[in-house]
Amino acid sequence: MTQDRAARIRACLEQRFAPLELVVQDDGASHIGHANEGRGHFTVRIVAPAFAGHGRLERHRMIYAALGEMMQQDVHALSISARSPDEQD
Repeated sequence: MTQDRAARIRACLEQRFAPLELVVQDDGASHIGHANEGRGHFTVRIVAPAFAGHGRLERHRMIYAALGEMMQQDVHALSISARSPDEQD
């Protein structure tokens, strides 16, 4: 089930941002027994030109918007690293 969610997250972000780099990691195993275990815990690392000129908060909002309803129903926690191509690690 969470693999399906990770694949859906990947598809939404690829469609919206055409990233140069995208890693979607399912962190659910480390949250077994957590109160919101039915909803997923994920880490996203994304590099895309769309983030140029936007601050960290705006980038997160862009990602939340791209995931839309998934943020309400399927995702409990999302750790995000969003950069533009000209930014270093």
